[in-house]
Amino acid sequence: MCLTVPGAIRAIREVEPGQRIATIDYGSTVRSANLAFTPEARVGDFVLVQAGFAIRVLRPDEADEALAYHRELAAAARAGATADGG
Repeated sequence: MCLTVPGAIRAIREVEPGQRIATIDYGSTVRSANLAFTPEARVGDFVLVQAGFAIRVLRPDEADEALAYHRELAAAARAGATADGG
């Protein structure tokens, strides 16, 4: 099982006919992803990326919920590290 965090599409470029590459913003990191499996993806959409490919476009409510869970996990990890003295 893999954990993936939603990222926002900030730009899309067509590198050759029918092959689109998106710039994905994860908040603290920006990466590129191939949109071959998500032809419906547009700038401003949130997507899940696995192995360099956007595999799903999320509805805004799904992205908000997933990002909230991610923030909770990050906060719990920080709290655990602080409690352990790390």
